[in-house]
Amino acid sequence: MNIKEIKELLKLIDESSLAEFKLETDDVKLTVRTKDYHERRKTTYVHTQQEPMMVAPATPAGNAAPSAPSAPTKEEPTVEYLEIRSPIVGTFYRSPSPDKPQFVKVGDNVTKGDVVCIVEAMKLFNDIESEVSGKIVKVMVDDASPVEYDQVLFLVDANG
Repeated sequence: MNIKEIKELLKLIDESSLAEFKLETDDVKLTVRTKDYHERRKTTYVHTQQEPMMVAPATPAGNAAPSAPSAPTKEEPTVEYLEIRSPIVGTFYRSPSPDKPQFVKVGDNVTKGDVVCIVEAMKLFNDIESEVSGKIVKVMVDDASPVEYDQVLFLVDANG
């Protein structure tokens, strides 16, 4: 791949809505991330827990039921998790081979640049590196499952 081809490719990427583009050949390894790349990585999740409801007993017609005290409402906490997403379409693997340990598990701390999984695409095994630092709180994909481009693979608590 020559400079002219790379410039044409960069122009096409700039005109598109892609957040990230990766190309790997025998002689070139190219990764392009646009300004939208990191803006798409932050998602807010709200954890809710249902409160038990108080039900007034049934009363005969004409008799008013005593009013039940209402439970105080409490503000649900908002927890922000960062996402590690798949940069390519392929098959997700949590370990380098079936007889090796997983790259990361729930509760593990990762730093930016750590390999967290592999995505196999066209018989090539691509190391997926974390773009964020924090504690893994959830694995969103089952091992050996197909993944799409930009699919969330892991949720990470940056405060962990």
